[in-house]
Amino acid sequence: MTEPSEQLFSTEVQPADAPGALGQAAGLLGQGQLVALPTETVYGLAADARSPGAVARIFEAKGRSAGNPLIVHVDSVEMARGCVATWPSAAAQLAEAFWPGPLSLVLPKAESIPGIVTAGGDTLAVRCPAHPVMRAVLAKCGFPLAAPSANRSSRVSPTRAEHVVDQLGGRIPLVLDGGACDIGIESTVLDLTGDTPTLLRPGMISLGQLQAVIGPVAVAKPPDGDERLKSPGQLPRHYSPRAKLVVCGDLAAALGQANKATHVIAREPAPATWPSELWHRLPDAAPDFARGFYDTLHRCDRLGAETILVQALPDGDEWVALRDRLNRAAAGV
Repeated sequence: MTEPSEQLFSTEVQPADAPGALGQAAGLLGQGQLVALPTETVYGLAADARSPGAVARIFEAKGRSAGNPLIVHVDSVEMARGCVATWPSAAAQLAEAFWPGPLSLVLPKAESIPGIVTAGGDTLAVRCPAHPVMRAVLAKCGFPLAAPSANRSSRVSPTRAEHVVDQLGGRIPLVLDGGACDIGIESTVLDLTGDTPTLLRPGMISLGQLQAVIGPVAVAKPPDGDERLKSPGQLPRHYSPRAKLVVCGDLAAALGQANKATHVIAREPAPATWPSELWHRLPDAAPDFARGFYDTLHRCDRLGAETILVQALPDGDEWVALRDRLNRAAAGV
């Protein structure tokens, strides 16, 4: 794994709607620099996807393993088709149904995309984001952007500009502040390179929604240690706060073992005896929970939590992606 670089920049945070901000971002990206940009899922750390040197800066800034591939962002199907070697009918159907939006498609990569983007593999994950700031920067650049989450590797993804600065301040020159991300967790990733489309990472576009468009979709098994990754989000430990995170099937019992540095994330109100500043209530609806989940993890870290108890999530299909993120965040503790 590449170690994060020392502080090299005085990181500037610009409101995305400030005069000249979009042009400043596009100019830096054209020079091979990194810019953190808002998307509807999480903030992305963008670089020119055509440039091995620019992409290498992503891995250095994040401390990311070279074996963990990146998703390339485009502003149109036309740009996507320039990044991949084939564009099957399933890709066309899914793009028509879900783009722009939180769906990444894995396809054979084109020669125009350097191998560093795909961790040396011959497939590429490509996505057309819906966020107007990312789309505007893509349009100004005129080239695709590799953009993983704008955080330190394995840590909680950023859904606000201040989360980016907390983790990457001094390592990148510019953050465009577009406010809070609307979805709040990473995109669904679907592999279209095999005989049967295969879900590699769940997201808020569900398995059922995909199947309604293209028919049967398989669900990938966890990759073994020697298997080349086709997509980010497949490592067993990911999305983790600094604090120890524990998933609690019996929250009441866990509270009995808590101390003054224990924070709680739950979908119910705090007991009368529990300090309100240590209890973070999130909504019962999965989309609303997703929108606030990472932000709440960041808040717990900022408040000095040593342990975060998270009430186990429901079993419904709409919670699949959130259960995935929660289980990976708790892995290895």
